Amino acid sequence: MLESNSHSPVATAEEFAGFCDLAGAELAQDWLHPDPLLPRTTTGFVAAMNARGPWTPVPLRHAHVGASGCVDQHYFDALCHDLCQRLQQALPVDGVFLSLHGAAIATVDPDPEATLLERVRTLVGPSVPVVATLDLHGNISQRMVSAADVLISYRENPHTDMFERGEDCAAALHEMLAGLRPTAAFVKLPFVPPSVTQNTAFGPYRALIEFGQSRIDPDVIDVSILSGFTLGDTPRNGMSVIVTTRNQPEKAQRLASEIAAQAWAHRADWVPRLTSLEQATQWALESGQGRAASRVFADVADNPGGGGRGNTVWILKAFAQAGVEGAVFGPVYDPLLAAQAHEAGVGARFQAQFNRDETHPLSGRFEAPVQVERLHAGDYLARRGISKGSRVDNGSTALLRLGGIQVLVISRRDQARDPAQFEVMGIDLSAVRVLVLKSRGHFRAAFDEFFSNEQIVEVDVPGLTTPVLSQVAWQRMPRPIYPLDPDMHWQPPA
Repeated sequence: MLESNSHSPVATAEEFAGFCDLAGAELAQDWLHPDPLLPRTTTGFVAAMNARGPWTPVPLRHAHVGASGCVDQHYFDALCHDLCQRLQQALPVDGVFLSLHGAAIATVDPDPEATLLERVRTLVGPSVPVVATLDLHGNISQRMVSAADVLISYRENPHTDMFERGEDCAAALHEMLAGLRPTAAFVKLPFVPPSVTQNTAFGPYRALIEFGQSRIDPDVIDVSILSGFTLGDTPRNGMSVIVTTRNQPEKAQRLASEIAAQAWAHRADWVPRLTSLEQATQWALESGQGRAASRVFADVADNPGGGGRGNTVWILKAFAQAGVEGAVFGPVYDPLLAAQAHEAGVGARFQAQFNRDETHPLSGRFEAPVQVERLHAGDYLARRGISKGSRVDNGSTALLRLGGIQVLVISRRDQARDPAQFEVMGIDLSAVRVLVLKSRGHFRAAFDEFFSNEQIVEVDVPGLTTPVLSQVAWQRMPRPIYPLDPDMHWQPPA
């Protein structure tokens, strides 16, 4: 379960081990844990299966790392071999459930999730149900659709419906065990919506999701509309529509084409509206001085949830040099700086060098005097949003004071995902005037108790997850594609 940003460093076995890599009995123990490491898709599937009566789960393998670069091919091959070996030893089975992302890339294999699905299908044969959940940022291929019986993607971004989509997979599996043969239609659009336009609480994506859900009827099992992960930079890039029916192939194709046509007709609505760093700095000064409402400044171009490094210094440097007061930044990924703070101890003062060992040019470097205000192991229980009820470990963590700014520094790369991430460091978010978050948008589902959508500013600065698509050096993006080729023409299959 990996969202691969082609421009980010390779996702290694060590990185997966640091997040979640479980097999066999360990995996089964985790989904029984009150605050599991596993994604909520899996816990939702297991809960729904339990509710439907006795069954025998066969835990295979699960590994996820959120978002990073392409997965190391040797690690993926070993993982795929291990999962399939465990499945082969368990045969015969009645069905297979997989919690996938849909936007993974390997350093050699451009479509590793299709490879995994095809290997599973080869093992179990054509008649055994294979169902899977997908992130709505998945870059879907026809190979993936052909190898599975049912693919169900999230409908909400931020992803607060993962549990329910796992339940949907359990329901589809039970129908298949009772004799249902589903049919799926797939349409790929030459359209890559910028990341900041993909919120489903408002805007064009919400309208499109609602349009798709309005087409659900007794013949239709699921409608999945995947906006895709733009920065995957693969031939699979682009919005996807998957319609799964109860043995109604013509209806599935007709509906998929209708939904794709609706998306294409409104493609011009998906326009990012970013704020310049100069304007953001002025607004931060006003908010910090109490002359304006408190604000959240989203560093959307450095979103670890999309493969960003989580350490760019552009906003921090500008706000610090301007003298912004009452500000909190975080989380900033800088293991060396966090270790230095722990070694120095609470109350210590030293000259901080942000990104002293970072080599990526977009991260930048910044040096400033700081004081250590608080230290923490970095573990917390998420209480809201996409990670509600899950254990999170950001590694050795430090809260540094830099003039009128507090900076939350972590040792394991992560996005701003939950208020508890800051609260364990003694920060009262209700009193924060200026909050700068390393996140594209998942924070909206967790920090909404403190900040409304009207208080959120998306800042235009450099980073690996920039939504300004013209700034990206594309290599494998299929062309022509909208909005990179704004004058192109396309229509869905008849």
